[in-house]
Amino acid sequence: MALILNIETSTEVCSVTISQNGKLLYKKETLEGLSHSELLTVFIEELFAENSMKLNQLDAVAVSKGPGSYTGLRIGVSVAKGLCYGLEKPLISVNSLETMGTYAALNSKEEMLFCPMIDARRMEVYTALYNSKGEELKPVSAEIIEEDFLSEYLNNNKILFFGNGAEKCKTKITHKNACFDGPRKTSAQFMQKLTHEKYNKKEFEDVAYFEPFYLKNFVATIPKNKIIK
Repeated sequence: MALILNIETSTEVCSVTISQNGKLLYKKETLEGLSHSELLTVFIEELFAENSMKLNQLDAVAVSKGPGSYTGLRIGVSVAKGLCYGLEKPLISVNSLETMGTYAALNSKEEMLFCPMIDARRMEVYTALYNSKGEELKPVSAEIIEEDFLSEYLNNNKILFFGNGAEKCKTKITHKNACFDGPRKTSAQFMQKLTHEKYNKKEFEDVAYFEPFYLKNFVATIPKNKIIK
């Protein structure tokens, strides 16, 4: 009866759940933007307090490792690693896009392919492609979306484009088999199937050396109105 804390901070959503054997018990999340540093530990404390639970009851801590927001990923992974150190519990990580693809596939009522998209600024997205079994057809990549994106799949399959990067791609991906009515936000609730599978297989991370999956190197930018002296 594995009890797992799931942490999702790869986008603007700050989300935590407690799940048992892959089933949701409790959830707390907000869509208010990148306020993870202020909210994440508070959400975790409140989730346990409100449900009369203690952190040491956990069997593992799971975190969405990316790709996604650099800041969000750093905060989520840091908190997860800190909990694992303090509680002496194993750390589980799952790919942010894979959790989205798996969740969409499990909840779809029709046969199609699933293309989760996480916004990576301008017309670029972090994306991958999954079938109705949640199996990866196109690996995770950073893509600048053009009109022929996934055309080799769209010609023969209906594809659901979803996530916080999908909306801006509507004007580019206009194929008749493209649809955009899937979930926009990420959620720790999407993680539960994969985290419990990994727990049962004992696929744990090395807490000392684990780092987020950034996909691209961070490039610092200077605001246009900033004066350099």
